[in-house]
Amino acid sequence: QVQLVESGGGLAQAGGSLRLTCAASARIYSRSTMGWFRQAPGKDREFVAAISWSGGTTYYADSVKGRFTISRDSAQNTVYLQMNSLKPEDTAVYYCSARTYSSGSVYYTRVNEYGYWGQGTQVTVSS
Repeated sequence: QVQLVESGGGLAQAGGSLRLTCAASARIYSRSTMGWFRQAPGKDREFVAAISWSGGTTYYADSVKGRFTISRDSAQNTVYLQMNSLKPEDTAVYYCSARTYSSGSVYYTRVNEYGYWGQGTQVTVSS
């Protein structure tokens, strides 16, 4: 059973914008810290952003701070990643993740701190 499904990836020019969407099953979404990670070819998967289960707290990697915004819509069991001022180095496969039974913290930046993952969506930024 698929638990997390990402969409919204694609091709953008440098300086442009994309919005990623992650649809989660209700069981996974509830009281979970939700995160976005990305993985470029030949590189490890890296943390991008996280949001608390209440939506009240967010946390970003320094590389995207001020350009990306994570948000969630509890009525839709959905998490978004709004990406503005895109750079070629943002090119990667982006993954949605969930840490269930979260304490409410958002400071989970390691892959092994999340138990559920989507299949990923490709983002390509051209210069």
